[in-house]
Amino acid sequence: MIEPGLLPALLTVALAGLLAAGAAVGPGPQAVTVAVLQALTAAGWFRLNGMWPARQGIALAALAGFAADAAVLAGAGAAGVLGALGVALLLVLVLQTFRPSDPSERFYALTVLGSGAAVAGLCSVLLLSGHALAAVVAVAATVLVAALAHALRLPGPVAGAGALLLVGAAALGAGVPVAVAVAAGVGALVGRRVASYDFPSRFVHLTAGVALPLAFAAPLVWITTRLLAG
Repeated sequence: MIEPGLLPALLTVALAGLLAAGAAVGPGPQAVTVAVLQALTAAGWFRLNGMWPARQGIALAALAGFAADAAVLAGAGAAGVLGALGVALLLVLVLQTFRPSDPSERFYALTVLGSGAAVAGLCSVLLLSGHALAAVVAVAATVLVAALAHALRLPGPVAGAGALLLVGAAALGAGVPVAVAVAAGVGALVGRRVASYDFPSRFVHLTAGVALPLAFAAPLVWITTRLLAG
């Protein structure tokens, strides 16, 4: 386990600020900022899984995310996201089935391609959530507090719990649903933890370590928002 550190956390905060600015302006600018997140997620995911160079795979995963964004902007909602991801996964399956390579290598590539497309595509649910602005702020705060706590050599569980408590208290004070903020915080901590599963790699930390906290938080925020609305 190699903790990404403070610099990726600060970059996550900057990316979250970009996403928040896009969400505040409107759907078009928000989609552009989400596309930036998806491209960074795709690149980090492939390197995190030991596939490099993998330009075609990264491009395919990012395109799956962009297609999901287009479906949301066209008014298809969550069904459009699932449809876009379904087409992307089918394309991945066809490409890997007819790819001339060792069967074990082909299966590994299929797994990484499919999961990469899914993770990038799920970022698009930020366009569906009514609390996207609050969510990205919560992710930024959680990641920053967790990184600072790690720098102070506090135990991981203590750092995570403290970050979630602070985010929940801030959400309560701001009038934002606490459940949404905490869900975003949990996704951020999981994404940061996943990005830690690697040999010391600066590229992984500056891609997956920056993007995965936001990418993992996106579906949790949408699910929580839907549950509260129901």
